[in-house]
Amino acid sequence: MVRKEALKVILILALLLPLGIFVKFLIPLLSALIAFTIFFFRDPERKIGDWVISPADGRIDFVEDNRLEIFMGLFDCHVQRSPVSGIVKRITFVPGKKRPAFIRGGNERKVIEIESEEGTFVVELIAGIFARRIFCWVKEGEKVEKGQRIGMIAFGSRVALEVPENYVFVKKVGEKVKAGETVAVKYEAG
Repeated sequence: MVRKEALKVILILALLLPLGIFVKFLIPLLSALIAFTIFFFRDPERKIGDWVISPADGRIDFVEDNRLEIFMGLFDCHVQRSPVSGIVKRITFVPGKKRPAFIRGGNERKVIEIESEEGTFVVELIAGIFARRIFCWVKEGEKVEKGQRIGMIAFGSRVALEVPENYVFVKKVGEKVKAGETVAVKYEAG
């Protein structure tokens, strides 16, 4: 499935194709851009794991205490999913820079707080140098299910997940993850 957000880009590129009659290299170039857009805006179905799931595809490049960050590469799916079931308590836009996504901190972001029976989980959709648009598909007060699509960062970049203190991450820095697979479990003392 391709996200509807891609349709405008695909339409514009397709409308430019007739110019290829006059400028021959445009047809292969525009065709490649259309193919890339379809690939980039793909939205595959996912098997949803147990406990707390990854909100994004990518490589984990930071884990500390109750925070995990995922760098999304060019070939990762850029649709984000809710890590837990709950109620969206707050969505905050945080203005910032548009630096490369591999540089942590200070970039523009949307922060989605999800209140579940187990506590508050925070998902940050973080823009990068090429990401010019963060789509947020949920609203404050909305009930979300674990694995539900909650947003997308167009041509970007990084997603952070914060879990309550009684959770531990089961994935480490350097590991690849897919949206929907388990990344944290509840810690039971004893």
